[in-house]
Amino acid sequence: MAGTAYALFRTAISTEHQIVCSYDGKPRELCPHIIGRNKSGEEVVLAWQFAGESSGEVPQWRCLRLANVSDISLRKGRWHEGGSHRSAQTCVSEIDLDINIHVRKRR
Repeated sequence: MAGTAYALFRTAISTEHQIVCSYDGKPRELCPHIIGRNKSGEEVVLAWQFAGESSGEVPQWRCLRLANVSDISLRKGRWHEGGSHRSAQTCVSEIDLDINIHVRKRR
């Protein structure tokens, strides 16, 4: 059964809302794109981090383990997405919802 974080991130994808949260103790501002499970069965999301703190560069694609996410809120705002993909994503192996396949193609 999916957790609260999973439900919030899934809602953000389907409604194109930004996510403001804390991940590993750092504030993040994200636009989630793909949600599901990784090869280990953990709930994960592939998101474009456009602001906040990180150990790496921002903006950047992030693969987040939802067990490490806290203080989650959705907000309206401009939808952010990364540039061209150089390789296929490997974050989510069992895709539940993909904004480009399940949400935008229905319009």
